[in-house]
Amino acid sequence: MFSKAKQKWQGIKLITRMDKPIGTYLLLWPTYWALWIASDGWPNFYLLLVFSLGVFVMRSAGCVINDIADMKIDGKVERTKNRPLITGVISKEEAISLFGLLIGVALGLVLTLSLPTIYLSIVALLLASSYPFMKRYTQLPQVVLGAAFSWGMLMAFSEAQGEVPLVAWLLFSANVLWTVAYDTMYAMVDKDDDLKIGVKSTAILFGEHDKRIIGFLQLLVLGLLFTVGELLAFGWPYQLSLIISAGLFSYQQMLISDRNRERCFQAFLHNHWVGMAIFIGILIEYL
Repeated sequence: MFSKAKQKWQGIKLITRMDKPIGTYLLLWPTYWALWIASDGWPNFYLLLVFSLGVFVMRSAGCVINDIADMKIDGKVERTKNRPLITGVISKEEAISLFGLLIGVALGLVLTLSLPTIYLSIVALLLASSYPFMKRYTQLPQVVLGAAFSWGMLMAFSEAQGEVPLVAWLLFSANVLWTVAYDTMYAMVDKDDDLKIGVKSTAILFGEHDKRIIGFLQLLVLGLLFTVGELLAFGWPYQLSLIISAGLFSYQQMLISDRNRERCFQAFLHNHWVGMAIFIGILIEYL
């Protein structure tokens, strides 16, 4: 019995990607950008706790629904052929129950917030639940992922300020574009497999122009974040964080230059440092 329980727990860790925290980082850093700016540098402990837990729970729920949606696909892709729903460690029914539990926890968290934020959370749920199915219907599933990964930023402003100002929308737009850029790198890893099974992605849509378009998106991200800094009268710490981010983006371009699977995946993972660098710049501005 103990062995079976241990196996199930291992399956839960795998299907929620607890063993791969990069997705949590990429969702958490932008949420913290927004929360710190919306709170003028001093988010109260409760908001920090709710949004941090919300990021973890919703990222886990997103991974579960993604694996449910991709049950017929993952076994045909080299990178995903050993996921727990494919190996049978977790059944589809158990995965659906886990998804329901995680959404229930997220709902419990959001119900402690204001009514406008609760309304915004409905859109967040729709985006997170629909993203896994977008790769069947559109060449731009990464845009839906970007909106899902960025919606918490609008919720942070709604809760901290009672409104969603221009700065919030600029941050939202920057994060959507950043997500499309790094998730295209991620999609480049599976491009050959996706072409065989008919799955759509920006990596396929962009074709031979993928590296140039990723670079252009990265420049737009830096431009939008620079505009945010100008509107908020941020000084050298924030500007330095953007310069560091530009250097990190340049390194990522080097990694994806030959479109090697492993190096594209490294470039995707490397975006964690971009999010952290920008957060540190924002944090220092308010100290």
